[in-house]
Amino acid sequence: MPKEPMILNGKIAVDDRGEVGFVNDFDFAEVKRFYTVANHQSGFVRAWHGHRHEAKYVTAVHGAFLVCCIKIDDWDDPASDLPVTRYILSDKTPAVIYVPAGYVNGFKSLTDGAKLMYFSTSSLEDSGNDDIRFPAQKWNPWVVEER
Repeated sequence: MPKEPMILNGKIAVDDRGEVGFVNDFDFAEVKRFYTVANHQSGFVRAWHGHRHEAKYVTAVHGAFLVCCIKIDDWDDPASDLPVTRYILSDKTPAVIYVPAGYVNGFKSLTDGAKLMYFSTSSLEDSGNDDIRFPAQKWNPWVVEER
């Protein structure tokens, strides 16, 4: 498995019957479980959640998100200026983000009714024994960048 976060881009095929969205490079071989997460309102941040040993994959089921990943340098007292990898996920553009073990991740919902699906490489029990959380504002990449 890769050591850095990465995005697996998919495509949408459209014909007279409708459309099919896909991410053919996503390999489920390591996946042991999945779950969905949705916020009650757009603009809400859920962060920071990570694991020393568990990797995750995340995709947008509905709506759009800012998803961020940070490699942790010290699980007991991580630096406040660690680099943040930012991605935008949307149900309009199929993609899967890979979050390696050793990283924390978080997200901000950008649209109403948005929902993410996570795929985990650990059982629920193993994940619970490897669950590490930090306050949502410990790192603050949540401002939408003007272009």
